[in-house]
Order: sequence, then structure tokens, then C-alpha cells
Amino acid sequence: MINWLKYKRIYFVVSGTLAVLSIFALVVWGLKPGIDFTGGTLVEVDSKEAIAVFEENNINIQAVQETGERVLIKTDFIDQEQAQLVRSQIASVAATIERFETVGPTLGKELLNKTLTAAIIAVLGILLYIAWAFKNLRYGLAAVVALLHDTLILAGIFAVLGKYMAVEVDALFVTALLTTMSFSVHDTVVVFNRIRENKEDQRSMDVTDIANNALTETMVRSINNSLTIMFMLLAMILLGGETIRWFMVALLAGTILGTYSSPFMAVPVLIQLLKRKQA
Repeated sequence: MINWLKYKRIYFVVSGTLAVLSIFALVVWGLKPGIDFTGGTLVEVDSKEAIAVFEENNINIQAVQETGERVLIKTDFIDQEQAQLVRSQIASVAATIERFETVGPTLGKELLNKTLTAAIIAVLGILLYIAWAFKNLRYGLAAVVALLHDTLILAGIFAVLGKYMAVEVDALFVTALLTTMSFSVHDTVVVFNRIRENKEDQRSMDVTDIANNALTETMVRSINNSLTIMFMLLAMILLGGETIRWFMVALLAGTILGTYSSPFMAVPVLIQLLKRKQA
């Protein structure tokens, strides 16, 4: 048995530092909202001449990004009639129009509100379910602490990427965020379940020793499971298209955070809560 919890103060310092830096990044820089939240038009074509089409129609261009042989153009919101005109003009100068998406500002705000609502419901649901499944609210609280830890740091990472690399958050980022929450809890439940089983079989042992034993038994399984996911995500980042690249980066960061937080954040927090109960 390895004494993993011997270094729990180091885990708390590392997690606390990352959390503070993430809060700083989110407060000072914030997330850079994509078209899904702000509204606007996103066009991906294979010719730079499409930029001139928007300028000729007096449409404000917010950003232009070159992705290999393609050009990604983000503009202000274009209504349906104007969009049809612009699309026909672009078709005359570009061989292929990969994307032509228009999102109204109202829909963007509605999506943002639904995202926040979904996240709150998910957190409350996870808290209540784990508390019910383990017949102890402390298990639910510890799992939610790890979940919030992962979510906060992932958001902080993208705040930094938005500041220095102009990476925007969109609906795919929301998907990655919710997936990270799910993965974090999934791994945490495995460890918690082993702790509960060991507590029933080894009632005379100290709860810290029980937790160390559970971590030793599940650590290899957790790492192997995470590595299979990471290899796939790395392949998608390197070989996939630009459209999904940052989505894959978000999933990769979330997987790493979830793999770390389950044994080194959720378990130490749970042990602290259980010991407080005993005291």
C-alpha cells in the first residue's frame, strides 16, 4: 500500500494555486465568446477573395483566421436576405463554401442562459445522487468539490488561450465542459466505491489507511483508462480539422484534470470531511 495521502497538503497547494490563477484569468480577461453566444455570421471558404465580398456589402468583419488553405471569416449578424446575396457572391469567387452559419444575438443569449442552467442542474443532480448512492452527503460534497475544481481550471485555461491565442468558446466548449464534469465524477465514484467497500471489510483500520489502500488498488486502472482517452484525443488534435481542434484540446485538458482530481482532490477532501465527523 502506498501512502498517497501523505502529500495531501501538496495536492491542496497545487490545486489552490491553479484555482486562484484561473479565477484571476477569468476576472481579468474572461472567456472570449464565440459566435454561438454573441451572435453573428461565420463563413469558411477556400479563397481570401471572399473577404472583399463582405467589405463591398459594408458588413463589419470581426475576425479573419487562416487555417491552411481555408479562410475563416467572422462578421456581424447578417439577416437571411443579405446572407443569400453574400453567399451567391462568395460562390463566384470561391470554389467551396465549407461553412456559412448565422446566429442571431437573441439565440446567443438564450444559449448562454441554458448553458448556465444546465451546469447548475448537473452539479446539484450529481451532489444529490452521490449522496444518495453512498448514503452520506460528505461523499457528494467531496465529488462536487473535485468537479468544480476541474471546471474552474478548464475555464481558466481557455481564458488564457483566449487572451494570448484568440481562442473562442462556443457550443463545443460547453460540451467539453459538461463532459469534463461527467468524467471527473465517473472516476471519483470508482475510488469512492472502493473506499466504501474497504470500510465495510476493514472497520478497525483508520479511514486514511482505508483511503490509501483504495487509491493503490484503483490507481493503475484510472491511469490506464485515462491514457486510452488521451491518445485518441492527441491523435484528433494533430490530425483532425481546425473546426474541432480546440474542442479536442478542451477534452484533453478535462481528462487530465479529472484523472488528477479524483485521487488527489476528491479523496483528500472526503477524508477531511469524514475525520471532522468522527471528531
